Amino acid sequence: MLWVSKEEIDFSAEGGNVTIYIKTDAPDGWAIENPSDWVELSKTSSPYTPGEVEISVATRTLEPREATLLVSAGNAPAVSIKISQASSEFLYHLSSSETLFEFNGLEANATFTVTTNAPQWSLTDIPDWIVCNPLSGTAGETTVEVQIPNNMEGDARVATVNLMADAAPMVALNFSQLGGIYPSYNTNPLAPDNTGMSRNAQELAAAINIGWNIGNTLEATGGETAWGNPKVTNELIQLVKQSGFNAIRIPCSWNQYMENSTTAKLRDSWLNRVKEVVQYCVDNDLYAIVNIHWDGGWLENNITPDKQVENNAKQKAFWEQIATHLRDFDERVLFAGANEPNVEDAEQMEVLLSYHQTFVDAVRSTGGRNSYRTLIVQGPSTDIDKTNQLMHQLPADEIEGRMMAEIHFYTPYQYCLMTEDAGWGKMFYYWGNGYHSTTDTERNSTWGEEADVDALFGKMKTQFVDKGIPVILGEFGAVKRTFLTGDALQLHLDSRAYYLKYLMQQAKVNGLLPFYWDAGNLGENTMSLFNRQNNSVYDQQALDALMEGINGGN
Repeated sequence: MLWVSKEEIDFSAEGGNVTIYIKTDAPDGWAIENPSDWVELSKTSSPYTPGEVEISVATRTLEPREATLLVSAGNAPAVSIKISQASSEFLYHLSSSETLFEFNGLEANATFTVTTNAPQWSLTDIPDWIVCNPLSGTAGETTVEVQIPNNMEGDARVATVNLMADAAPMVALNFSQLGGIYPSYNTNPLAPDNTGMSRNAQELAAAINIGWNIGNTLEATGGETAWGNPKVTNELIQLVKQSGFNAIRIPCSWNQYMENSTTAKLRDSWLNRVKEVVQYCVDNDLYAIVNIHWDGGWLENNITPDKQVENNAKQKAFWEQIATHLRDFDERVLFAGANEPNVEDAEQMEVLLSYHQTFVDAVRSTGGRNSYRTLIVQGPSTDIDKTNQLMHQLPADEIEGRMMAEIHFYTPYQYCLMTEDAGWGKMFYYWGNGYHSTTDTERNSTWGEEADVDALFGKMKTQFVDKGIPVILGEFGAVKRTFLTGDALQLHLDSRAYYLKYLMQQAKVNGLLPFYWDAGNLGENTMSLFNRQNNSVYDQQALDALMEGINGGN
């Protein structure tokens, strides 16, 4: 007697395993004859019964195939087992760790890993702008290195490289490279529109009296409230207006708000938020300056030839988006291309001038009211002496008389910003004629007093204002040192009020447009005029000094 549990077994193209059972009463047991090299058996004979046999098919076939196993036992009639396997489209697997490669216009490198059990693979249809190494390989895992050349001056390009192996599925590797680092965002330029844009830079300068900075807020790393200030509200802007300011500078961060760093695409939500704050200013009939502030230092700390191409591309991409989004505002909204670009010499000044030119060209290219908008470019490090020495020209502009220059002023540093003594010098607590201490003399200012203010502001008047180019004094201020007590504190506060008043008087004399720096922090070493938590005046003495100085009070 001979019995077999299955006499027909069908395998899919993927193969598999099937277990059968054999019984016999033959004294020598049973045996299986397997004439096929693609069918594997766990055993081919056994003296024991019942017997268990695992039948396996591990390899694929491009054509359907059949085999017959013959089971015998003593003098019992033999039993045939018919094995069949469906055909497969492929014998081998083939894959790549990456199939999509996107590059900007800069030279770039990438890698991907080929994995296969095919004996041989190769890359085909490779254009001349893609270099791959190696171009072929064998079974296993192989890392392929890719080199992409610079395409700054060319058009965007795409290619499909095919990864192939005999009897394996083809894998398409899709490559794309921009012509230039980022795509153009000037997608809907408008015809020039002079509506609400009739005043030139000098006429706007005559209308701007004194400005205030929303510091440490929209430029804060990590988000608008990350540095401790609440979100800007219309109530805050109203308070600033009621306190005597008629212009607001809005320091802005952009780099952290890219939704895609490869394309430099800015998030619509952030563009909308900045627009909302600008709208608060315009609704309260205030002038507003929107800039690219420190912004992680991508521009400010990289005024160098090796970063020039990359940063000009980002400057263009950002300003095309910013300018387009804010294009409908009238002349009360001004754009500033940077903040405090770190420049030390003539070579760096040339790089900075290219950044300014890119800013001007990007804004103008969007058209509409931006064709006439007044734009602000920053002196090297916004330092007056450096600006006087290095900034011998402004960017070219297609419209005349719509540009301002910008400098900042925290002089003397030991008085305005220094918060702890250093080996090279000590903090100053007292500034100006009539405000030096007779008992704490080592804390009296020894430089940067009235004569220096007069001379420095006068340089900007001669260099720009007298030539019809208004100058924004974009930041200034001096910390309030409330750790002092008694007469020392009072003398310090009075000298600080005198400092602010004197700066405003001299700004007005020299035609500079002052914007007070307010970081919003309260307490020690603060410059804040307002408590933004409850929208109230925080430093009335400093506020009064500013307004008296700019408005001609005694």
